Amino acid sequence: MERRKRALVTGGATGIGRAAVLHLARAGFDVALNYRSSAEAARGVAAEAEAAGAKVLLIGCDVVDDAAVRAMLRTVDDAFGGLEALINNAGTTISTPPKDLDAVGVEDWDRVFAVNVRGLFLVTRACVPLLRRGENPSIVNTASIVGLRPGPQPLAYAASKAAVVSLTKQLAGALGPGIRVNAVAPGWMEGEWMERMLGGNYEKLMERRAHATPLGRCVTADDVAETMLSLILSNRFVNGEIVVVDGGFANTT
Repeated sequence: MERRKRALVTGGATGIGRAAVLHLARAGFDVALNYRSSAEAARGVAAEAEAAGAKVLLIGCDVVDDAAVRAMLRTVDDAFGGLEALINNAGTTISTPPKDLDAVGVEDWDRVFAVNVRGLFLVTRACVPLLRRGENPSIVNTASIVGLRPGPQPLAYAASKAAVVSLTKQLAGALGPGIRVNAVAPGWMEGEWMERMLGGNYEKLMERRAHATPLGRCVTADDVAETMLSLILSNRFVNGEIVVVDGGFANTT
């Protein structure tokens, strides 16, 4: 019987992370699902992934804590003995409008960068020994379209995603040829994240964005997860790339 592949997904309880866990499970992966505070949601995702045939390892861990991250990877190693894939998806933001600079608290700014950038680095560093024991190992990071071009997102979030873009390219050089590193940059995505960002204007603004998108709708978490899985399973000579997942909107504006 062929051994199932193994993956770690950070921020795997909701949104893109949830979709990624389920896509991996259906593709024959056992999955270590990391979460910080969404324990109930994580258990629900784990049950769905297990129903698809996956062994799921649930690990609560704040990715900004180096000691906790290293302990998480020891647990993953004990259970899986290596990894074929890492999806760095854990992320956070703030609700401060981008034009209101005075409203941005230093603590909030630092927390966004700690989760979105430092956490990505800490998890990647701890995963490298496990990935090197895997078959055709691959890392996929969750960036954002606002990491590539200006957009109506909080400044700390946009700047942190620009850092993710840069770090992805740097890691692709540092970890090659053994480990490929790429990122996805979703556009406006349907669901709870954008509902928080857009508030009462969510339906109107998402409809407007859909009309301006060549494919006629906004991106979904499943769209992003599908692209992540493609980067992991195929595209063997794609490395250091940022794949925009926005239905072509960025090319029309």
